[in-house]
Amino acid sequence: MPGSALTTHTWEVAADAEEVHELLCLSDRYQGERFGSPVPRRNTATTASLVRDGLVHLMRVDSRTAAMFTLTRVPAFEEPPDVFPRAQAPAYLSRLAVRPDLVAAASLAGPLCVRRALKLAADSGADVLRAEANPDLAATVDCLELLGFRRCGTVFGDTAGLRRTHLYRPLP
Repeated sequence: MPGSALTTHTWEVAADAEEVHELLCLSDRYQGERFGSPVPRRNTATTASLVRDGLVHLMRVDSRTAAMFTLTRVPAFEEPPDVFPRAQAPAYLSRLAVRPDLVAAASLAGPLCVRRALKLAADSGADVLRAEANPDLAATVDCLELLGFRRCGTVFGDTAGLRRTHLYRPLP
């Protein structure tokens, strides 16, 4: 499904935690295989909590789950001290996931998710959108940078081999 086919996409606040968790894990496995990086372990209880709180935004194409992201006002990750520039009202983008067949087809689902997150964050009064990403997922980091995000701080790693870089984008 090429990017132009996404003109028929719709957005909703996710209601089905199982559907969201399945897409997230499918995307994680695909990206891990694609870039040879460790696959994060996801917690179903965390997914259920985020869905219950109305923080997960879901894109559908032809009524099928296509992509998703989570938008919060508190970080979903451990924020190293002083890694981000100061902000009065930051918002946080996390759990960006796109169905693998759409990634393989070079669809615009990922960029559309990020643009949607930017708009929702700005509309909610946030002055910056912050994110954490695996720097090994070059296409994801490149997409964020093309949409105005800037990297900050150093790349962090953990004992499981997961690496993280932090990005932010000021909002109008």
